[in-house]
Amino acid sequence: MAEKIIIDPITRIEGHLQITAEIADGKVVNAWSTGNLFRGIEIILKGRDPRDAWLITQRSCGVCTYVHGAASVRAVEMAEGITIPDVARVVRNLMMGAQFLHDHPTHFYQLSALDWVDIVSALKADPKKTSELANNLSNAPRSGASDFRAVQNKLKAFVDSGQLGPFANAYWGHPAYKLPPEANLMATSHYLDWLRLQVRAADLMAIFGAKNPHLQSMAPGGVTCVADLNVDRLAEFLFLLQEIKAFIDDVYIPDILAVAPFYKDWAGIGGTTNFLSFGEFPQTNVEPDSLFFPRGALLKRDLQTVHPVDPEKITESVKHSWYENSKPLHPYKGETKPKYTGYFDKDKDFKSDTKYTWVKAPRYEGQPYEVGPLARTLVSYAAGHKPTQDLVNLVLKSLNVPADALFSTLGRTAARAINCKVIAEAMGGWVNELIGRVKAGDTKTFTPYEMKDGMGFGWNDVPRGALGHWIKIKDKKIENYQYVVPSTWNFGPRCEKGLPGPVEEALMNTPVEDPRRPLELLRTVHSFDPCLACAIHVIDPQSNEVRTFKVI
Repeated sequence: MAEKIIIDPITRIEGHLQITAEIADGKVVNAWSTGNLFRGIEIILKGRDPRDAWLITQRSCGVCTYVHGAASVRAVEMAEGITIPDVARVVRNLMMGAQFLHDHPTHFYQLSALDWVDIVSALKADPKKTSELANNLSNAPRSGASDFRAVQNKLKAFVDSGQLGPFANAYWGHPAYKLPPEANLMATSHYLDWLRLQVRAADLMAIFGAKNPHLQSMAPGGVTCVADLNVDRLAEFLFLLQEIKAFIDDVYIPDILAVAPFYKDWAGIGGTTNFLSFGEFPQTNVEPDSLFFPRGALLKRDLQTVHPVDPEKITESVKHSWYENSKPLHPYKGETKPKYTGYFDKDKDFKSDTKYTWVKAPRYEGQPYEVGPLARTLVSYAAGHKPTQDLVNLVLKSLNVPADALFSTLGRTAARAINCKVIAEAMGGWVNELIGRVKAGDTKTFTPYEMKDGMGFGWNDVPRGALGHWIKIKDKKIENYQYVVPSTWNFGPRCEKGLPGPVEEALMNTPVEDPRRPLELLRTVHSFDPCLACAIHVIDPQSNEVRTFKVI
């Protein structure tokens, strides 16, 4: 008989997420993903000036920050027929790239590493051997035995005090942890290194964004940071970029390659079927042809054919979401009419009409699609994007695994690091392009326009995946606004056809050694980097409560 468990809240994420799973014979046989908040910003936007939307939508989240502003201004620009200047395009690419360089290492070290790294085990490590391990792997900034001993002493102080600080409430000692103590100490040290360095990544975003989070330097028509297009600010950007790039090259990538061999069994766990990428980083104003990361869809794990993406084929279903029933609707016609019908808990049976989440169920051509770093990497790899192909092949060779290993939780984690390094390499070229334009006297950053009625959508492929905003403008006001975010794609529920959302699919057949300590479920859930604050926004007090587990 299946045992039903609930993990609520899932921590080390943004927002409120519950995972319900049925476990039988040591494996997950069913799973449901529940977003415990109500999405309300789309309602708030109605009747407002379209030029304000980018400022408001950024407030969906303090982590995803810039990306909603970027999608929103693009939606208005399409509706108004605006082509932004080249300098504005490059500046936007650099701000988006900075978002990636902040998000991806932060996800690995602060949000997901503790699913693979046993912090308490690091107390047993030999600091000298840890130093030898680190020096063999990379040019890591903390590579001396005394440095690792200092980290170990700090951890010991936490333990002796009875308070593990940020490392409390986890499943330390769980048999699913496979790293030796020295590797655990090295990873813990690098966790602390990035905790300090991520501030520098935020500074990188703020150079052209004015602040972080919630950048202030955009507007429909371009960017407003023309005063920052000078030698000092460009030099500062390059300096910070090189500092962060060094960490990615010398620490992040080597850590991935060091940890993955101990968890090769996870190359066959946590996979999904279909993958979608909107593409990102336009190199000219011709899209999608000029996108650095190509736009495309992959069906049934077929890496031989990249399908074009038709914006008319996107719909959202609310069959199993807490909204008034309707047929699947395209975002231009989307509705946000909340209707809470009761909490779905472990004592209830799932039925054909059960509603269990505030997240809608996006579908492309009626099918669920995973979005995010893995989807972006797979589409780029299949489309012949050479920087991605070269790095993917290097990682596969280093780990001695086939390309099929990418369709997994391990592949999703590796793809994020691959993505990060490819972007860091490309950003140096974009800075040089900006320097060249400024030196040539090209400092136009804004295209003037007269507000008129219209419809438009803004697409970006952001750190967590495919993001789209759709707007209808009437009488120079917002008549309807809908956005479909990466965590809506990945954490959405079942649809009319009964097809599970990507994370629900990915959890199927996951081995669970101890249902009371479901570490294995957390690994796959965290690998998607959930941001439920983006998917749903206003708290519902009836469902915001701890249910069964408390984990970090």
